[in-house]
Amino acid sequence: MTRMRAADAAVAILVKEGAIEAFGLPGAAINPFYSAMRANGGIRHTLARHVEGAAHMADGYTRAADGNIGICIGTSGPAGTDMITGLYAAWADSLPILCITGQAPVAKLHKEDFQAVDIETIAKPLTKMAMTVMEGAQVPGAFQKAFQLMREGRPGPVLIDLPIDVQQTEIEFDIDAYEPLPIAKPVTSRRQAEKAIDMLTASAHPVIVAGGGIINAGASAQLVEFAEVLGIPVIPTLMGWGTIPDDHELNAGMAGLQTSHRYGNATLLASDFVIGIGNRWANRHTGSVDKYTEGRTFVHVDIEPTQIGRVFAPDLGIVSDAGAALDAFLEVARERSMSGTLPDYSAWADESRERRATLQRKTHYDDVPMKPQRVYEEMNRAFGKDTTYVTTIGLSQIAGAQLLHVFGPRKWINAAQAGPLGWTGPAALGVVRGKPGETVVALSGDYDFQFMIEELAVGAQHKLPYIHVVVNNSYLGLIRQAQRGFEMDFEVSLAFENINSPHVEGSTANGYGVDHVKVAEGLGCRAIRVERPEDLAAAFAEARSLIEQYQVPVVVEAILERVTNIPMGTELDNVNEFGELAVTSEDAPTAIRSLAKV
Repeated sequence: MTRMRAADAAVAILVKEGAIEAFGLPGAAINPFYSAMRANGGIRHTLARHVEGAAHMADGYTRAADGNIGICIGTSGPAGTDMITGLYAAWADSLPILCITGQAPVAKLHKEDFQAVDIETIAKPLTKMAMTVMEGAQVPGAFQKAFQLMREGRPGPVLIDLPIDVQQTEIEFDIDAYEPLPIAKPVTSRRQAEKAIDMLTASAHPVIVAGGGIINAGASAQLVEFAEVLGIPVIPTLMGWGTIPDDHELNAGMAGLQTSHRYGNATLLASDFVIGIGNRWANRHTGSVDKYTEGRTFVHVDIEPTQIGRVFAPDLGIVSDAGAALDAFLEVARERSMSGTLPDYSAWADESRERRATLQRKTHYDDVPMKPQRVYEEMNRAFGKDTTYVTTIGLSQIAGAQLLHVFGPRKWINAAQAGPLGWTGPAALGVVRGKPGETVVALSGDYDFQFMIEELAVGAQHKLPYIHVVVNNSYLGLIRQAQRGFEMDFEVSLAFENINSPHVEGSTANGYGVDHVKVAEGLGCRAIRVERPEDLAAAFAEARSLIEQYQVPVVVEAILERVTNIPMGTELDNVNEFGELAVTSEDAPTAIRSLAKV
């Protein structure tokens, strides 16, 4: 055994557990932990400008890193409360991040000491565990349990609060004798798999709804093979986008009220059987349960027992890790394929492809100021299949999900359920840490971009290159569109005459307010403003060149028309399209023209 401070034991455990990427800000109450990180040397730390930003960086890293867990570190008091939005975003999307906070001395708790807040109680509803560790000897066990909980069952975040005197307490600890706790995952039985395949093959028009649990399980290849063996369409959810590539012939598109495709909704409505794997029937995917379930039989697979029946009762519920379920389903499906007892679903799959070929939204507009659809069209042309997109809520995210293309798991990094504004920029920095050398493209509206714009300086300081596309209409666009139902346009405009940005003859950006180019450059990054659609391709090419040259974030600001309504509705069968249907190949999104014969 070795005698060491509890803080040193905690850092040694992080390294052994493989959690070696941290984001945070030091402070008086967490300085012992920082000294332990400095002495150990096994953890890379990225200095954020805001603790909420650090939490989103850890979140983005976890989503990108395929199995590794990001760490967020802050001092006592407001550092912990700043983390709460980050914990919420991770909790809502089933992502494990470890938040570590400093705390006042144990003897000063409950005495209203400086920056002594009960962060354990505050964080508990948004974590799998929130714990203020009161004894130094408890530190190793607390971290050991944290990693087990973050990885087991439905993944999620943990917060560990360390009083400053606890961090400095000397304990006996041997890191060589430390072992991670075992991770138990429920597994689909053979009987359950046979029952699910029996129900599926009894139907005429089955579809697979592929959720984010498949990505968490690293089971996207099994999902594609399962669909191919059966020959049936796949409808990915927003969190499951990338489980099957967008150019795969069995990708039927997303269904839902906002982040969906016309052809995805049409195929789901034409189906008579749905097997949902690793999904949770979110309301913006389903719309009303009655419409969504009408005339369909459902099998639901989820790793968390309480998810089964939470939204509606499936005809068969299976509690299982998504990867284990797909392995079991594949075994049964392969056997039946070899014996020639699987139905022929080729005509049904052809119907799905025909919908995709004829229900494309138009993207090719030459208007000035630009329409957002043209920006996404040019992004599809400019960025290849290796691109990872990062975004959060807003019309920018909704339109991006409708029009961009994703070709693999963990290539669509999206704060889906919580959707906190400001998440995109810091999360993109975490993604760059998790995917070094890969092309990372963030997408923000102007309001999301302004929320945590200071984190651009982190990318400049730490040489974290990515392209940040800002679609700027100087509006809270999603809220403005929602206010149409109240016949108002109230307190949602961000436009003003900026006294530091003189009027430029012919510019469409006049009166748009914040000069994002100047702000980005002031924070140590490069920025390009685009006002005409024919200039987008060159701007994206220049941005790629600049990130290679300078290794810093590069902002591409696209000046849009002030008002564009993006398709959305209240039911799968009444989405208001607003825009036009693509009628020529030039009008359709480029990446799937081989499938969309328009």
